[in-house]
Amino acid sequence: MTALYDWTELPAAVRDVIHDHLGPISETVPASAMQSASVALTLRRPGRPSVFLKGVRGVSAAMRWLRNEVEIAPLLGGVAPELLFHQDVGEWLLVGFAHVEGRPAALGPGSPDLPAVAAAVNRIGAIAAPHLRSLGERWKTPWWPRLAATRPDLSDALDVRRLATWEEKAPELLAGDCLLHTDLHADQFLFDADGTTHVVDWGWPASGAPWIDPAFLVIRLVAAGHRPADAEAWARAHTCWASAPPESVTAFAACVAGLWTGKAAAASLARTARGYASWRLELGDVPQRQAVQRRSLR
Repeated sequence: MTALYDWTELPAAVRDVIHDHLGPISETVPASAMQSASVALTLRRPGRPSVFLKGVRGVSAAMRWLRNEVEIAPLLGGVAPELLFHQDVGEWLLVGFAHVEGRPAALGPGSPDLPAVAAAVNRIGAIAAPHLRSLGERWKTPWWPRLAATRPDLSDALDVRRLATWEEKAPELLAGDCLLHTDLHADQFLFDADGTTHVVDWGWPASGAPWIDPAFLVIRLVAAGHRPADAEAWARAHTCWASAPPESVTAFAACVAGLWTGKAAAASLARTARGYASWRLELGDVPQRQAVQRRSLR
């Protein structure tokens, strides 16, 4: 779904509710690249801070994701932009957040943003969320057996059978009660003018082991140009990724590769995930893996 409605196209009842919450609005600015909302606008207010409005029309997965953002907000003080209001209006769910004027993170090798990214991820990992559905539960349905049947082309480059075996192990290896974002990438980190880091788009929160969000970031670092060994070395040095047993990371990598290949992830990102998972398999036993990782730190 892409944002479909401009301010003038919203029903009058929807605009009235927004005015009730926010008062006069002097300007509306459409958000760019908003894929999971019916409306996404920055609302400028005379003499008052701007508000970011996100809304979804109609019961759908996108509405569930937006409602997740509302429900998780009490845990995110100081991590995400403040939730200002939310209201159901007919077939609409409307949510207003404090607007953050900022830029996304740069994740490439040598980026000066990486320490702040690590600090934000560590802050998230320190939040307990045992009441949330676990990532392991969400990932109980395997992807690789289906991909083996529907994508025979993958077997030419991948050990699909081994990936399926590792994927099957993953749910129990991901267990934990820490808060997870589960979709961290460069655009989810916003750096404001003061240098504060805000983590946005909390539509897919879960509970799990604290090393999981850093493990997602490792794949994003590889996609941004880091070698797999260097990306893991960074995560080991700066996040709680180091607490993950090696077999858990391999199972996680197999799961992500299957998920991103089977769903609507960008083709290049899915290739990166498959390449990283294959690299994990090729490392072999723990001593060999540790030797490779020590060399990457020199």
